[in-house]
Amino acid sequence: MTYSTIFIDLDDTLYPNTNGLWTSIRQRMEEFMQQHLDLPLDEVHRLRRHYFETYGTTLRGLQLHHQIDPYEFLDYVHDLPLDQYLAHDPSLFSLINSLPQQKWIFTNADEGHARRVLRVLELTDCFAGIIDVRALNFVCKPQSDAYQQAMSISGEFDPSRCVMLDDSIRNLVPATEIGFTSILVGSKILNPAAHYTIPSIHQLPRVMPELWEISHNESGL
Repeated sequence: MTYSTIFIDLDDTLYPNTNGLWTSIRQRMEEFMQQHLDLPLDEVHRLRRHYFETYGTTLRGLQLHHQIDPYEFLDYVHDLPLDQYLAHDPSLFSLINSLPQQKWIFTNADEGHARRVLRVLELTDCFAGIIDVRALNFVCKPQSDAYQQAMSISGEFDPSRCVMLDDSIRNLVPATEIGFTSILVGSKILNPAAHYTIPSIHQLPRVMPELWEISHNESGL
């Protein structure tokens, strides 16, 4: 199998899920909801989780049910000092740069947040582009249309040539169903809904060494 396109999730996939960044983002979400919906904290907890589980993102639920301005929401929840959570990882830089395929960030966050994360990680020039909720007109993983749009944006039309890395198994299920090779990142427990499971993105060469192999046709032999 020859792979030509790799889609990589951003938060909790490019970096460990233990650094506290996503916890802080969730707290900012709930602060925003308290301010705009005037709800008690326990109701905010329940509603945020309900929207996330139902629509793929809390934002999508807030758009549909409360007409929340998505740009105001995204600016607020991502207004965090990223350098307090993230740092340059030379081995990650080497790993991403060594992959010969076109590589895209595929995230339910917005491009501004993604670019700030990549800047702190010093991965800014490692990707062909960023596929975010704005590029998808606020369609998000795991909605099936998000994956089709991601392929279209990347210029890839054969799902069997695509690999997707994500820390959320429910985001990987639709990718597997349409023909992507799916890799669950950040877990030590194998999940049959993904083709591979790795505790860290650094283990990618262990489960898919073929990503670095060039076929005879491509090498001209």
